Amino acid sequence: MAQVQEQDPKIKGEEASKARPEQLSYENAPPPPVKPPEDTRRKRKIRFIVLAVLVVAAIASIPIYSYYAARESTDDAQVDGHVVPISPRVSGTVLEVLVRDNEHVQAGQPLVKLDPADYEVALAQAQAQLATAQATTSESKVNVPLTNINTLSQVDTSKTQSDQARAAVNSAQQAANQAQANIVASKATLEARQADYEKAQKDLARFKDLVAKDEISKQEYDAADAAARAGSANVAAAQANVTVAQRSFDKAMADLGEAKARLNTALVLERQDAQVRPRQQEVTAARYQQSQAAVQQRDADVKQAQLNLSYTEIKAPVEGVVSKKTAEPGMHLSAGEEIMALVPLDDVWITANFKETQLKKMRVGQKVEIEVDTFGGSRKYKGHIQSIAAASGSKFSLLPPENATGNYVKVVQRVPVKILLDQGENDDHRLLPGMSVTPVVLLNN
Repeated sequence: MAQVQEQDPKIKGEEASKARPEQLSYENAPPPPVKPPEDTRRKRKIRFIVLAVLVVAAIASIPIYSYYAARESTDDAQVDGHVVPISPRVSGTVLEVLVRDNEHVQAGQPLVKLDPADYEVALAQAQAQLATAQATTSESKVNVPLTNINTLSQVDTSKTQSDQARAAVNSAQQAANQAQANIVASKATLEARQADYEKAQKDLARFKDLVAKDEISKQEYDAADAAARAGSANVAAAQANVTVAQRSFDKAMADLGEAKARLNTALVLERQDAQVRPRQQEVTAARYQQSQAAVQQRDADVKQAQLNLSYTEIKAPVEGVVSKKTAEPGMHLSAGEEIMALVPLDDVWITANFKETQLKKMRVGQKVEIEVDTFGGSRKYKGHIQSIAAASGSKFSLLPPENATGNYVKVVQRVPVKILLDQGENDDHRLLPGMSVTPVVLLNN
């Protein structure tokens, strides 16, 4: 019985599988073979090494992360600087070019000389016109007091003539009054003479009858006849006096009218001179001021001609290096035509186009380390952020994006950041505008 109960388990399993193969389960499966203890120890050792490596890597990554988390860099950056265009301010023919390409020049150094002949002639003409204007001004200046004296004398003369005309009118009026009185007197005398003549005629008629009757003597009759003839002569003389007095009166009235006319003329001239005098003075003063303005204009023309003559020598406005030289002797240049450019190497800066996601911690004044592609990693420049642009670079492009139209695709924008070099970093002038650089901004500074 004991042997039956201790039947081999393999045989028992085979019999069970033959009896019900579909009832096999993990419970009835044979146990896995037991591995040796050496494999377990090796596995544990490998796990320990991997875990140690991960821990060391994590510990080492902390300072690396801290280092790069406090820095922002971009390779979209370049050296920028001023490019000063050189062009003539006047047109002319090039006589001489005094510099070469890539030559360093100082501020005020002559670069190009133009033919000055035309501008020398223009200067001489302007100086001659200035001299003429100055002579005219001197004449006008003298005319001002002369005009005042002349107009004042004319006013005094017209006033004297008016006074004389008034006196002449008064005298003519008195003569007319006297003539009128003479007429009255002569008419009274005529009436008296006529009365005497009529009395003498009557006496003669009576004496004629008496002498015919011999009642009076012939002598008395002759005396009466002589008295009658004398009375007739007196009447004729009195009539002649009346006529003369009338003519004298008529002449006196004519003289009075003429005197009044002269008075009216004198008064008109007096008023005219009184009104014209200040106008003449104003006109003379205005002409003097006009001549002064002409002098100023001609003086400005002379200065402009001198400037134009000085512009025939084109000088460097700043210190820099000559570039893009196109001027050659014999060329005819127009005003404003660019003939070369100057690049001041003392004033360069870095323009770095950082992504907008890099600007979170950037501030003005933060220190920057700059690597230049030209020098590889052999030299680093130091600088600081001077300013951050007010808009992204795309906003200043020729065709800025319009996100409200079309299909919108979000693109990370870049914002220009201006970086200035620290004092003395570019004393050797090895940084040239256009060089590619890689700035690294130290965010913790």
